[in-house]
Amino acid sequence: MASPKVNVLVTGANGYIGNAVAHAFVRAGYRTYGLVRDPNICSCLASSEIVPLLGSSSDTSFLPSLKAQGIVFGIIVSTTSPDAASDYVPHYNDTISLFRTLATASNAARIRPLVLFTSGCKDYGAGPLANTPGLEPQTELSPLNPQPSLVDRANCSIKTFENNDLFDTVVTRPTHAAKKVGEWVVEEDGMTILHALHVDDCADAYVALAECERGVVAGQCYNISSRRFETLDEILNALVKEYGIEGGVRYVKREGPPGPKAKLLGFSQWVGSEKLRRDTGWTDKRLLFSEGVKQYRVAYEAAVERGDERLAKLMKKVAGRHPGQK
Repeated sequence: MASPKVNVLVTGANGYIGNAVAHAFVRAGYRTYGLVRDPNICSCLASSEIVPLLGSSSDTSFLPSLKAQGIVFGIIVSTTSPDAASDYVPHYNDTISLFRTLATASNAARIRPLVLFTSGCKDYGAGPLANTPGLEPQTELSPLNPQPSLVDRANCSIKTFENNDLFDTVVTRPTHAAKKVGEWVVEEDGMTILHALHVDDCADAYVALAECERGVVAGQCYNISSRRFETLDEILNALVKEYGIEGGVRYVKREGPPGPKAKLLGFSQWVGSEKLRRDTGWTDKRLLFSEGVKQYRVAYEAAVERGDERLAKLMKKVAGRHPGQK
């Protein structure tokens, strides 16, 4: 159980990871605040016992109210990213400016905050296929080799450690946190490694880091991944069985440049999370995608039916469109 003196701030609390993280801290007994830009989200957060704050890293109009109420934070979780990758550096600078302001107030109350800064496993770049001899997972010691659009994110996340005059930092690199008759034609290799993780398991890892001895986790990077990887072939065959696709899966050679689906289905990566498990005792508990495809299908279809905003944003991202695009 968390100390009643510990307040948690989650930025991007209506996002896919941010919302799950905020809920996880509530379940763990923390007073949890969620920073969001959309006023329509506030009532939804409040109904989940997450105190809504309206603003963003570039709109800090909520700060005077926090100061007037004497609210300071012991844990700050960053889960936001700009709509366009080219805007990452200014977004990052605004975020760090906000965190330094919040940390200064916390320091005045004799609290040294822990910042959990979210980057991503694609900082390491793509890895080999599952049938590659001598296959090894990417770990926190692996060199960073991001694709061009993620270079700024990978570099900036590491810079967060430079703010140790005011707060301690942990950089997290989660893997993907995601949930007809005929044949399914796929232009990727069936041995592509897809190492995903249930978003609730991902969120619990943030709580585990927050509750771990500070001297162990401060200044460290942690991968967050499921207990084992799955292959594209394993996942597609589970989907074939669930949806009754009679012709099964047929793999063909891609013609032309890779499209948005290739970023999802063709990015092979095995990411190890032994360091996180060893240091915090965290473990993932949810079924792997291929194991729980039926319940994940039901959850997905229910989200589509109710017009879930987070799902809509995620699907646009997968399709290669900015959230503001239709």
